[in-house]
Amino acid sequence: MEKLKKDREELLAFYDFPAEHWVHIRTTNPIESTFSTVRLRTKRARNCGSRETTLAMVYKLLGTAQKKWKRLKGFALLTLVVNNVKFKDGAQVLDESDRNAA
Repeated sequence: MEKLKKDREELLAFYDFPAEHWVHIRTTNPIESTFSTVRLRTKRARNCGSRETTLAMVYKLLGTAQKKWKRLKGFALLTLVVNNVKFKDGAQVLDESDRNAA
C-alpha cells in the first residue's frame, strides 16, 4: 500500500491527458505485439542472411504491422498536448486569460 501511495502521481498521470487518449496511454499492446513479431522472425531467420537482409525483413514486418494500427482517438487533440495545454481529469483546463476572453 505504501508503494501505491508513494507512486500515486505517476500511476495516475494519464488523467493529465485528453480523455480520448486514455485507452492508448494505458496499454502497451501495440508495441509489444509488433516487437514480438519482429523478434520471432529474426530468431527464426538468424542464419539466413546478412545484416542488411535482416534489416530489410524487419522493415517489411514493421510496414505490415503499421497498416493494422488504429488511428489514435482524439487525433485532433495532439496539437494541444504538444503545445503543453493542461488537462485535468481528461478535460482541458482553461487559465484565467482564456476565461476572461470567453
